[in-house]
Amino acid sequence: MVSFKQFADFQMDVLKEVGNIGAGHAATALSRLLDKPVDMLVPKVRIVPFEEIADSVGGAEQVVIAVFLRVDGETPGNLFFIMTQESSKRLLKKLVGLENAEDESYSDMELSALNEIGNILAGSYLSSLADFTNLNMYPTVPSVAIDMAGAILSYGLLQFGQMGDHALLIDTKFLEGNDAVEGHFFLIPDPESFDKIFIALGVQTP
Repeated sequence: MVSFKQFADFQMDVLKEVGNIGAGHAATALSRLLDKPVDMLVPKVRIVPFEEIADSVGGAEQVVIAVFLRVDGETPGNLFFIMTQESSKRLLKKLVGLENAEDESYSDMELSALNEIGNILAGSYLSSLADFTNLNMYPTVPSVAIDMAGAILSYGLLQFGQMGDHALLIDTKFLEGNDAVEGHFFLIPDPESFDKIFIALGVQTP
């Protein structure tokens, strides 16, 4: 396995560029889908240990909206797009124009909209990473869930099997006018997949 100490500034710069290009592609796709201008702020990109994923979205007991799917190809893994309920409601209201009450319920239309937005993000970021690494990776059909962050991650473990020890985290912000909505994109490659990504980005295994 590659040591994360080997992950040099150059590789982090590449991953940040992946995030920037993915955000640009996602903004374009969302603008076409919604027929209105959508900007995405420059995302923050970092690598976090698996056990810190839930902390990144408010803790294991934080109720969140998650779009999750399996990544197939040369570097299989698992992918989650996670938002707090507050952020998801703001996104639906500001971008999609759905004026549901400020409660914790979601209509089928709202869940479908969130699922499609997560799917667009997944495709945009994965295609950018695939372009940079020249590795074949593509998303499967996504699913959407509402539950505590810890429960969603545990379900992912049961659904997809063993996950890797680290995740690529891209903090995403949607912007329409002066209103920003935050979401979190987690790519959790299978244990052997991170090695392939490291090598593709120029880090050689021992």
